[in-house]
Amino acid sequence: MSENKEADKNSTSSRREFLKTSTIAAAGIMIVPRFVLGGKGFIAPSDRLIIASVGVGGKGESDIANFAKSGKADIAYLCDVDDRRAATTVKNFPKAQYYKDWRKLFEKEAKHFDAVSVSTPDHTHAIVAYHAMQMGKHVYVQKPLTHDIAEARLLTDAAKKYKVVTQMGNQGASNDGTRQLAEWYDADIIGDVHTVYCWTNRPVWPQGIQWPATKSEVPKELDWDLWLGTAPYKEYVDNLVPFNWRGWWDYGTGALGDMGCHLVEAPFRVLGLKYAKDVQASVGTVYVGEFKQGRFPDSCPPSSHITLTFPKTNKTKGDITLHWMDGGIQPERPEELGPNERFGDDGNGTLFIGTKGKMIASTYSANPLLLPTSHTKEVNVPKKFARVPPGVGGRSGADGHYAQWVEGCIAGYGKTELSSSFDVAGPLTEALLMANLAVRGHDLPGGHIKMLWDNDNMRITNFDAANKFIKREYRQGWSL
Repeated sequence: MSENKEADKNSTSSRREFLKTSTIAAAGIMIVPRFVLGGKGFIAPSDRLIIASVGVGGKGESDIANFAKSGKADIAYLCDVDDRRAATTVKNFPKAQYYKDWRKLFEKEAKHFDAVSVSTPDHTHAIVAYHAMQMGKHVYVQKPLTHDIAEARLLTDAAKKYKVVTQMGNQGASNDGTRQLAEWYDADIIGDVHTVYCWTNRPVWPQGIQWPATKSEVPKELDWDLWLGTAPYKEYVDNLVPFNWRGWWDYGTGALGDMGCHLVEAPFRVLGLKYAKDVQASVGTVYVGEFKQGRFPDSCPPSSHITLTFPKTNKTKGDITLHWMDGGIQPERPEELGPNERFGDDGNGTLFIGTKGKMIASTYSANPLLLPTSHTKEVNVPKKFARVPPGVGGRSGADGHYAQWVEGCIAGYGKTELSSSFDVAGPLTEALLMANLAVRGHDLPGGHIKMLWDNDNMRITNFDAANKFIKREYRQGWSL
C-alpha cells in the first residue's frame, strides 16, 4: 500500500475513533451517539477534519479558534513547549490531548489525526510541517512559510510529492481586496504596472541590538531546549519568548518575514510574479555611545529599504521593480492623493504604479482604491475572480481563509483551489527571504551590492558569502 493510501486509511479510522472516544468521554456513560442517528445539522465523520495543532498560544490560539469556527474541524491534539502560552487553548478545548514535544505527538498519535496546524516561531516551521507532510497529513503553516529559502523550496515540492492540502497563514490572500486589484489591473484601468511599493511600521519589537549579556532562569513552564529546536544552543534570556524572537536571525526573519507575506501577496497575484532575479538593500544604523556605530549581525536592522527586480511575466510588458520599506519608512506620497486622505493604513500599505494610473491598498489588501480615490466609484468592472466565502465568523478574509483550508482537506488533494497553497506561498516566501540576503549582506565585508539570483540553483552568483544564509545548519539532533 502506498504512503498516501495508508494515510487515507489511517485518517478514516482516526475520525471514527476520535469521535467515538470524545462522545463517550463527554457523556461519562455508554449511550448511542447522535451521529449514529443522524438528524438536522449532522455532519458525518467522513466530513470532519481531525487537527493536531503545534504552537497553540498567541497566533496559534486564534488559528485554532478559527478552525473550530468552520464547524467541520475537531481540535484533537494540542502541542506547545510553553505551558503558560498554551493555558487558554487547553482550557477552551478540554477534550484535546496535550503534548509538549511535537515529535512524541507525531510518533504516538499519527493514526488519529488528519491535519497539522503549525504556529511556532519561524525557525521551526519547516521541520514540523515537513515531518507532518511525510506522514500524509495536510498542513496549515503560519507566515512566513519558512525561515530559510531552501526550506521553502522543500515544502513547495513536498506538497506535490505527498499530495497534501496546504495553506499559509496570510489571511489577506482570501480577502476581496486582492481580487478587486487584480480585476482593475486585468481591465487595463491603470495600464502596465512597472513599479510597486510595499511598506510597514514593523518592527514593533527590538531590532538592531546586542544579544543580552546576562542569562536568566528558565521558567518552569517552558522547555527551553525544545523551544530552541533547530537553532544553535544559547542560554535563556529574558524578553525573547514569546514575542521578541522575531528580531533575531537565529529564530525570526525580521519585519520582512512578519509582514511581507501580507503586503507582497497582492503584487504576486495581480502581476503574476514568482521569483526575483536580483536584490539590493540599504539598512538603518544604530549607535552605541557618542557617534559610535553599532554592528550587531545576530539582530535584524531597525529599518531597511530593499529593491527587488522581477522578470517580465505574462501579465507585464517588462521587468517589475518592487520596493520594500520597513521601520516606518514610506514612499513619497502620490500627488493624486488628497492632503487629508490616508496613504494605506497605520503604517502599512501597497502602491501600484502603472503607465495609465495608480492603485493602493492597506494591510491584507484591504480597502483597495484607485487614484485619485474618486475614480474608485466611477470605475465598474465585472467580477472576474470568485470571492472566498466569509466563513462562520463573517469576515471574508480571515474566517474564510481558515474554512477554505478545512473544506479543502475534507475534499482531498487537488479537488479545490486554495488562496495560499504552497505552490503560491512557497515562491512568495522565497522572494522575501532572498531579499533578506541583501539585508544580511550588510554585515559581511563587500556585501553592499546588488545581488544576482540564480533561481534554479538557489544561490547568489556574484557574492558567495551570502549563500550560507540560504540553508542554515540545524543543531545536532534536529534534521529534515
